[in-house]
Amino acid sequence: MWNRVKLSLPPVLCLIVFLVFWDLLIRIGGIGPYLLPTPRAVFQVLFDRSGDLFSAAGITFVSAVTGFVASIFVGLAVAIFFSEFRWLRISCYPYAIFLHTVPIVAISPLIITWLGYGMISVIVITFIISLFPVITSATNGLLESREDLQELFELYGASRWQKLWKLKFPSAIPQIISGMQTASGLAIVGAIVGEFFAGHEAGRYGLGYYMFTAQGQFRIDILIAAILISTIQGIALFGGVTLFANTALKPWMIAD
Repeated sequence: MWNRVKLSLPPVLCLIVFLVFWDLLIRIGGIGPYLLPTPRAVFQVLFDRSGDLFSAAGITFVSAVTGFVASIFVGLAVAIFFSEFRWLRISCYPYAIFLHTVPIVAISPLIITWLGYGMISVIVITFIISLFPVITSATNGLLESREDLQELFELYGASRWQKLWKLKFPSAIPQIISGMQTASGLAIVGAIVGEFFAGHEAGRYGLGYYMFTAQGQFRIDILIAAILISTIQGIALFGGVTLFANTALKPWMIAD
């Protein structure tokens, strides 16, 4: 118990110091609330508009998780094909890099033109921005299984499927987890960015839409409150991936 307190105490103290510095900066510097509200004003908005903000947070989180989960399944499938077929990897991997380097704000209008405004477009945008880390991490992990174990499997006449399922995949789990953790953070970013452009479905507004409208109205208190909630969502999704990795996937790992 005392060890947990010692571990949690430094971050709590750091947060308190940050909030005090924030409040003093506004009071001493005479900064107007239209530029930077006080911490109290932000927490007051969180309390007064909790219903709207947390409803929007739920919509954003569903879009982020859906796109993230889809990127895991598609990314792992693509990585398996890339690792098993060298000609396919050489032919198609540059296009995966291309998909990653194209600015999502540039292709968002195209997605909206095809799919319209609403959650579907937000999920697709989230999927695109989360896909590349899963593909690269999983592909690298599947290609880096130990040569001595591969030779042992070949000696015993293991099939391609057996080598993939019992050797390559367990060996690649640490890198797959790393890719999933990176993608989990990008999923929240993708959902927020998607809602900037496509999150205007009637009666269903995510955090990105609230950020967009708050910025236009100079409601910085609402903007910071929405940023705070989205940050908590990113931490929660990252923590969920880490917990899943430590419980469900860790027993599969092959020790070095």
